[in-house]
Order: sequence, then C-alpha cells, then structure tokens
Amino acid sequence: MNILRRYLRREILIATLFLFVALVMFFAFFDLINELGDVGRGGRTLSSAFLYVALRLPSRIYELAPVAALIGALYVLAQMVSSSELTVMRVSGVSLAQISLAIFQVAAPIAVATFLAGEFVAPPAERLAQSVRAIHRSNDQQMIAQQFSSGFWFKEQYIFANIRAATASHILMGVRLYEFDEAMRLLRIRSAERGVYSENDNAWLLDDVETTEIGNGSHTQVHTEPSYVWKTVLRPSILTVFQIPPEQLEIKTLYDNINILEKSEQPTSRFEIALWVKLVYPLNIFVMMFLALPFSQFQRRQGGVGFRLFAGAMLGLTFFLLGRLFSYLGVLNDWSPLTSALAPSVVFLSLASALVWRQERR
Repeated sequence: MNILRRYLRREILIATLFLFVALVMFFAFFDLINELGDVGRGGRTLSSAFLYVALRLPSRIYELAPVAALIGALYVLAQMVSSSELTVMRVSGVSLAQISLAIFQVAAPIAVATFLAGEFVAPPAERLAQSVRAIHRSNDQQMIAQQFSSGFWFKEQYIFANIRAATASHILMGVRLYEFDEAMRLLRIRSAERGVYSENDNAWLLDDVETTEIGNGSHTQVHTEPSYVWKTVLRPSILTVFQIPPEQLEIKTLYDNINILEKSEQPTSRFEIALWVKLVYPLNIFVMMFLALPFSQFQRRQGGVGFRLFAGAMLGLTFFLLGRLFSYLGVLNDWSPLTSALAPSVVFLSLASALVWRQERR
C-alpha cells in the first residue's frame, strides 16, 4: 500500500511541477510579447523588458498554482484510469480515502510554497517590476498614484489631503492639505509641490509650502515657508495600492490599509476581501487537486486524456473567473469578506464531493 501511495504522490508531484514550468513560461512569453511593443519608446530597452518579465514570474507562479495543481493531478489520474492502473490500485485494497490522502500530501507542500511566494516574494518583485517599467518608460519618474482626475484624496480627522500624483519612489507631487475645525469650517489650506517621507520623523517633509489662513471674515492671509512636517498615518506602504492590485499585496500591508481606511471612515471591503482571499488562496490547491479525482474518470469511454486535460483547463479558468466575480460582487453588494473569499472554494469543493459520492454509489 505504501509503495502504491508513494508512486502516486511522485507521479502527481512531477506532473504538477512540469505543468507549473510550462504554464509560467507560456504566460511569460505573452508578457514579453506585450512588452516588446514598447521597446524603443522613451527609455524602454530590450533588457528592461526582459527584466520586467522576469520580475513578474513570482506573481505568475502564485496566480497559476491552483490551475497547475488541477491539471497536473488530472493528467496523472487520467493516465492511470486509461491504463487501468487506478482500477488495479482499487482492487488491491487502496481506498478512495487513501488516494485522496496521497493527493493531499502532494498538495500540502505546494500550498505552503504558494503562500510563501505570495506573501514574501511576489509583492516586492511586483513592486520592483512596476518601478522598472515606470523608470524606463520615460525620462522622468512615472506617476503611479492618481485615483481620480483630481488626484488621490485622503481624509484624517479634520484634514482632507489631495495628492495630485505619487512617483514610483514614493515622492508626493502636488500636495494640498485642507484643515477644518470641529464645526467643519475651513481654517487653512497648505500647498506644496513636493513631499518626501522621512523614516526618522515618521512624517512627510513638504517643500516650498504656501499656507492660506482663512479668517472669520472675508480676510485671508498667505505666507510661505521652506518646509513643513506633515505628521499623518499615511505611509509609503499605502501607496503600493496604486502599484499592484490589493490581491497581490502582503497581509501586513492589507491590514495597515484596512486600519487607515477605517480611521478615515472610508470603505474597506475591497481590502478585507483581498485579505481573506490571501489567507484562503493556498487552500484552493487542495480543492483543485481533489476535484481532479472525479474528473479523471469522467467520460472515460467518450473522451481520452486530451479531453480531460481540456476539461481541467476550463475548470481552472472557471475557478479563476469565479473568484474574481465573487470579489467584485462582494465589494458592490457589501457582502461578508469571508463569504466572498470562500464562495468559489465552497462551490468547487461541493462539486468535487458530489461527483465522488456519485461515482462511489455506482
């Protein structure tokens, strides 16, 4: 029994790793083709295009992990069904639970590796990739943060901040601070063309600040100062939201964003859903590999291994799209973040369990 389970684990692991490499190289190839269209424009070079694609590989590995796990397990199990190896295993006393356990033993290290890649490798690599693209696309620093046509708006207590844009190196451009009193009467407006974050002071240092003091009457006073220290909860890490999607941020960064948005009384559902998706995503490896078990025996007479691989690819694509759909619906309808994150996994796990139960009943 142990020999059969080791054989099954080895075959699934080898096939899954092979699919990982094939899928990542496939998507990297199309990423490179897309980047080659910009070579020669501004400061964009061939080497920077290759560097950008290479830096995006960890994100691709993270995104494709469930699909590669599904197709890899499906390929091995379908081959065993076609050659009657799986039937011989069952006749030899290997139960469906033991086969599932062998599959989960392969899924466990892949899930751990997926989590580590998504938490510690993909986010910094993705930020560096976006910085490389921004720096080489123009001679000056590319703007990465501009949420609206008027810039990025941020609220903290009685201060409303408007930032026209932020560069890839986290330099604020076009900063305006509107300060109000408790009765929400405008007290003063501070304007600065540039702001740099100081790690020592935990604050933004604004250069060439023009301050307009609003009096009780119609009189206003305007004065300038070479610098101003803006102490705020806004950190450079928050600006990473504009470089990469929330789903690709680290858990700590997502948590910090949620806290800051809550303090400023802004919606947090998108980041809460992204946080739960980040925690749940590695578990999808188990769901997808378990789903391969019943689908490997689906229509064994009408379709061969190729048909099952095609079905696996379509299932993986459906799972990916379903995850995005529930994330968007969760934000639009203000659903529970945990529900939005778990819904695709629950749907596919229910489907796999129902198919396994049906096949066992036959």
